[in-house]
Amino acid sequence: MKVLILAIDGLIIVPVRNKHESEDNMKNTAAQMSMCNGYTNAAATHNYVFTFEYARNVWALCLRDVNADKLQTLTKLDRASRGAGLALRFKPTNADKVALVAMGAHVLCSVAYFNDVFASVKYNRGEVAEMLVTEQMFGQKWVKDSVPFTVDGDINADGVKWQHKHQGATFCNERTLHNLAC
Repeated sequence: MKVLILAIDGLIIVPVRNKHESEDNMKNTAAQMSMCNGYTNAAATHNYVFTFEYARNVWALCLRDVNADKLQTLTKLDRASRGAGLALRFKPTNADKVALVAMGAHVLCSVAYFNDVFASVKYNRGEVAEMLVTEQMFGQKWVKDSVPFTVDGDINADGVKWQHKHQGATFCNERTLHNLAC
């Protein structure tokens, strides 16, 4: 059984590797760390608001100064679409969500309310979550934009840039990192 432990903001929570993990998993860990480093080096901000559904609520967790090591504990490798190689995603398991709640996540709204808002607008789930975070947590009017993560955060509040990731969100893929390096 794999146990998730995170090391973020003074809380000691570290991933424990099963002694029977295959070499492929170790290669994936190296690829994941490489992608986390690439993303962190290119990102305009290292402050994040993570949102996720758990226990019939949508939760939000704000983390400041997330470095590549911390980012690795919060992400998973997945296949990217359209031949873009691997993708780095925020895909928390239920155990991950329990750990995130223990780290200080708070309820943003109920899943039922979130779904009602989602059904009434033309935005995707991540954009709806970003809208609710911007308006409810930071007290600002949300405006949809498409500014790259290398230029600015998703939310700017009180002079602080925040990158927002809702469960299932992609941070980047191999093609994007390769294009940034060129």
